[in-house]
Amino acid sequence: MKHDILDNEQISELKKNLTQKITRQIQKTRALKFSLFIFLCRLTVFLVVLGLYLTHRDWVTFIVNEFTWRRFTIIHVIWVLFMLIMISHVIPNNRLTMAWRKAREDVYVPAEDYDELELLRFTQKQNIRAWTVLLVWLCFNAVFGILYLTEVIEEGDLLMLSVFYFLSDYICILFFCPFQTGIMKNKCCINCRIYDWGHFMMFTPMLFIKNFYSWSLFFTSVVVLIHWEIIYAQHPERFWEGSNLNLRCANCREKTCQIKTHIKNKVHEHAPGIKL
Repeated sequence: MKHDILDNEQISELKKNLTQKITRQIQKTRALKFSLFIFLCRLTVFLVVLGLYLTHRDWVTFIVNEFTWRRFTIIHVIWVLFMLIMISHVIPNNRLTMAWRKAREDVYVPAEDYDELELLRFTQKQNIRAWTVLLVWLCFNAVFGILYLTEVIEEGDLLMLSVFYFLSDYICILFFCPFQTGIMKNKCCINCRIYDWGHFMMFTPMLFIKNFYSWSLFFTSVVVLIHWEIIYAQHPERFWEGSNLNLRCANCREKTCQIKTHIKNKVHEHAPGIKL
């Protein structure tokens, strides 16, 4: 009887330790909690627009086509939201993640005696991968452009696609990124060469719609991309962990990659042949 009681105590202790171990796997940093909050906000926007799209598709198409400031609608709210987010990426902003702030001089912590030749090789390799991503993305979205020009889909469909990309941006940050896994091979978003390409990707479908609403979004996103690329061309050392100590895992305070890493480990555990 005493042996049974002892076994039960051991089992309870084992369960407790296992629960604590699982809890410790995800460290709830401030940056991670904020990213999850932003994800939920974007999910809400996506669901609202999806609801309007499914129930009032013709109205959504009409509003996108006839964008005017004479009457305020949900489309105006979305436009203002998108523009404010993009503007925040071209002005100093300490609230953004290190994945974006690494481009700034004030957060660059140079590593001692880093190899400049290795930096050059890294930069060239990353550039090739980045242009590969660009080519893949443009070819993929060209399909929707052709469907739009041949009148198979309408303006409302392209808006819905952009809103889906808007949500997918944070899916890539938190859960799974096909570009990171398949092409860029960076270990996390903080080390991502194309982190600030998100808005350009988001609003690529808007290029095909010829009005102020769509083109203002697309060309502002191009400005954000060019701003990022100019800094990268001038200061590649800020974007490589070999030359920037702030990009190394040991110095990371944000740890927004934890969920993604946890998912990847679980997939490898159950399907060792799959690489994420």
